[in-house]
Amino acid sequence: MANTLYDNLFGKHAGNTATFLHLPSGGTISYAAFLGTAARIANAVTAMGLQPGDRVAAQVAKSPEALALYAACVQAGLIFLPLNTAYTVDELSYFIENSGARLIVCDGAKTGEIAPMAEGLSARVATLNADGSGSLMEQAADQPETFETVARDKDDLAAFLYTSGTTGRSKGAMLTHENLLSNTQVLVDHWRFTGEDVLLHALPIFHTHGLFVATNIILSVGGEMIFLPKFDADEVIAWLPKATSMMGVPTFYTRLLDDERFTGDLVRHMRLFISGSAPLLAETHVQFEERTGHRILERYGMTETNMNTSNPYDGERRAGTVGFALPGVELKITDPETGETLPDGEIGQIEVRGPNVFKGYWQMPEKTAAELREDGFFITGDLGKIDEDGYIHIVGRNKDLIISGGYNIYPKEIELLLDEQPGVLESAVVGVPHPDFGETVLGVIVPEKNEQPDLDAIMEAAKKSLARFKHPRKLVVMDALPRNTMGKVQKNVLREDFKEMFAPA
Repeated sequence: MANTLYDNLFGKHAGNTATFLHLPSGGTISYAAFLGTAARIANAVTAMGLQPGDRVAAQVAKSPEALALYAACVQAGLIFLPLNTAYTVDELSYFIENSGARLIVCDGAKTGEIAPMAEGLSARVATLNADGSGSLMEQAADQPETFETVARDKDDLAAFLYTSGTTGRSKGAMLTHENLLSNTQVLVDHWRFTGEDVLLHALPIFHTHGLFVATNIILSVGGEMIFLPKFDADEVIAWLPKATSMMGVPTFYTRLLDDERFTGDLVRHMRLFISGSAPLLAETHVQFEERTGHRILERYGMTETNMNTSNPYDGERRAGTVGFALPGVELKITDPETGETLPDGEIGQIEVRGPNVFKGYWQMPEKTAAELREDGFFITGDLGKIDEDGYIHIVGRNKDLIISGGYNIYPKEIELLLDEQPGVLESAVVGVPHPDFGETVLGVIVPEKNEQPDLDAIMEAAKKSLARFKHPRKLVVMDALPRNTMGKVQKNVLREDFKEMFAPA
């Protein structure tokens, strides 16, 4: 039996000396060299005793070696669990415990914090630093550059990606080989990627956008990637003349537009700009097209499904919409109460079905049953409508999810922390418009009677316990939270009251 994902993305490049990665230093890595590194890592990891189906958690900086770890896990039949580098050890311990990860790969600087936690959870620890050094690569150095690929069927699990519900308890979305490969193949065709493409890659590789969309597409066609560790306007502008395509979050495009060096001449040769992970403001669309002549292609996806919809490659890319359902993906708008399909033009919850839709939540059968219908439709939690021309509009999120700079933030997790602080009676966390990040986090605090909470101390507590992208940008004190007749906090009122808080002067 073949290995569905490895054979179609990685293995077909065996012996290929063409360039795969362009590095910031100006150096390059060929497909053959990359696969050699991946095979050595696969050998090293299996020598540690890991078996097919075991989970490997990775909280490491973006590097060619980190990408090779993903390839190694696929080749060895392991389940890859990439984790946001901003997560604290408290947050990390939940993911390790819940997933039952056998191996944690982390930055060497974090070993002192992570090793005791890992020991308590019977997980091994290996290190991988941003420069490619660390114990993992030391152990891989003596291993052969070949590895007997482990057979994996299309329904076998390839990865876990953790997402959260409004309760703040993270859920491990189980993604199969078919989920990832089918979506890649559809996107290659839909977005017209070929082996001639050079993709500018400045996204992180711990979530679906940078890893399972951008990277898998280039692997599928045998193209090249300009592999930047993060978005840096100077680096991106320097490399754009060598690229044909770019994927980014809205923040990338707003920051480029703020730079006078970003001109139509700079990107005249470019084929495609794609945006996702957060809504792109209509004014950004307009400014970008006026500046460059390019119309950004916006699409819609999520952790559990990869990509669901896309604006067309040919035809009108309509601002404020996410286009149409991708080939092979069914999408409908339903009544949140009854589940009945609504007519076009009416707002309801978005449900999707297709080979891209995940297998369920790891060890959470109740959550899986609540969100994944027996007929295969997944209840996304997003609210939307389909207009008279068939374009899909995302109008909100029925779980009060905040998306800031492309990262998903769940208010309940932050509220629980705020409520624990001295002098705080209760809190509400909402997302409000932000010119750079699309949305940002606002914490609203109600003090206990005759108390004056120390806002600076509360901010410090948040910084200690939460990843940086979850930190409230501002805390506001109110006498009481707005509530409806049933006593439910009216977050829509808070969003409206504070919508101008970060508006440009």
